[in-house]
Amino acid sequence: MKKKTSALSNFYIVLVFIFLYAPIAVMMLFSLNSTSSTYVFGGFSTHWYKEMFSDVAAMQSLKNTLILAVATAFIATVLGVLAAVGLFNSKNRLYKSAIMNITNVPMMNPEIVTGIAMMLLFVFAGALINKSDVLGFWTLLIAHVTFALPYVILNVMPKLKQLDIHVYEAAVDLGCKPVKAFFKVVFPEILTGIISGCVMSFTLSLDDFIISYFTNGPSFQTLPIYIFSMTKKRVKPDMFALSTLMFVVILVLLILMNVAQDRADKKGKSDAR
Repeated sequence: MKKKTSALSNFYIVLVFIFLYAPIAVMMLFSLNSTSSTYVFGGFSTHWYKEMFSDVAAMQSLKNTLILAVATAFIATVLGVLAAVGLFNSKNRLYKSAIMNITNVPMMNPEIVTGIAMMLLFVFAGALINKSDVLGFWTLLIAHVTFALPYVILNVMPKLKQLDIHVYEAAVDLGCKPVKAFFKVVFPEILTGIISGCVMSFTLSLDDFIISYFTNGPSFQTLPIYIFSMTKKRVKPDMFALSTLMFVVILVLLILMNVAQDRADKKGKSDAR
């Protein structure tokens, strides 16, 4: 009975992975297609990768997306670490619980609701200062930081809870200033959580379409919006090449993050012994 259950569960896992990754595998295959067909493979070629780098509009959209993602990851990580440390040090359980529940709202709320609400907020704020073209890079950045911030907090908080606070207190008692003690004692212990939150913020910003669609302006276009505008006509295989490169970069980042976290966990276990 156990063998049948195990075989069934393994089959289910394989099926899930096929449904998840088969479309990506097909996209990667057709990014190397020698023809422009999206259903007939004519042979291997890097033609569409060359076409991708010669597409000025696509490269500008990619540049905008990377700038936005890096800025989002940096700001969300800094604010998220400060918020997590502040919540961890708070002695008021009711306040801490209320703030954590509020923090979870951007994750639980449907993206289309968040996007529309933020668009209305930015337009209303622009009307107050008599500015009609308020939507652009800064509104996108505020929106992306808003939905990325909870992921940083939720990655850092467990690391803070695992921390032996007595080590920090001992460092302060021995004459170390609180800020220096934080960077010498606390920061190394929560570094893996910070890295995880930073990478998640970067990938979420890189991938976001719905919120970006409602909060961007004509002066600043991200890659997902640019690709969406192409679907009204026909998506060329050079977009397959660009999407493949983005997938590979994110995959490498996730692998490096998991490797770093595993090493940190092993080091923590060895130090505990």
